[in-house]
Amino acid sequence: MLTLFLSYAIVLSTLAPLRSTPDYSAEQETQLLFGETCVVNQKQDGWCLVVNDEDGYTGWVSESMLLMLSEEQYRQYHESDLTAITIAPYTLAYSCERQQTIPLTAGTHLSDYHDGQFSVLGKRYTIDPTAVQPTPLALNYDNLMRLAMPFVNTPYQWGGKSCMGMDCSGFADVVMSLFGKSVLRNADQQATQGTTVESIDKAQAGDLVFFNHVSTDSTDTTITHVGVVVSPQIVMHCIGQVHFDYLRDGKLVSATTGRPTHDIALIKRY
Repeated sequence: MLTLFLSYAIVLSTLAPLRSTPDYSAEQETQLLFGETCVVNQKQDGWCLVVNDEDGYTGWVSESMLLMLSEEQYRQYHESDLTAITIAPYTLAYSCERQQTIPLTAGTHLSDYHDGQFSVLGKRYTIDPTAVQPTPLALNYDNLMRLAMPFVNTPYQWGGKSCMGMDCSGFADVVMSLFGKSVLRNADQQATQGTTVESIDKAQAGDLVFFNHVSTDSTDTTITHVGVVVSPQIVMHCIGQVHFDYLRDGKLVSATTGRPTHDIALIKRY
């Protein structure tokens, strides 16, 4: 049964898969992380059609993974300090109310964080302070390597945004969030944001580089892949798993085989 509904909700589990249709077997299109809020537009047989506040993505989330909010709770939550973010790929927060731990993945925003404690809707949690960055760091080579290196070998998962699995744009999304930068969810959407960098030799650590397959099909200019620039010669990205490859002669070149796999379409700075 479909019910039209307009309300607000928050995710208080580690993450919540957002699916293409209201079914557990449906494709996972992205994930909402702990503390992310959404607008609920419809309900159907235990599922909610939501719009994610973080990136505007629309899809179905199991109602069991959401806590409904009043308009006042929603407003107050977004007025709280949300600058602190988890930077460890995996860490445990402790719920003082439930006396239970909850795993949190990198890129999770913490509300009203101070000295290893944060609160959500008046409920207190504690967390290892070394796993949290209270204010965004400058996006440069040293900081990028420190925060992104722990994701190396994270396996590819369509729609994933955690250390248990992520896709190419999910990896780019999480890395940008670690530096206080918000991008849209998919590679073709991310490519519409930011400022264009004229050429790869002018790229800097933390720029995003986008790829297509123009060399094999001159009519196909579709953005199909994205990676994080480490240097004008090296990119960190997720194909199969998070790893490093080369940028040479306008192409993405496999460090394993030495063969080109994609064409560079454009570079963006955020």
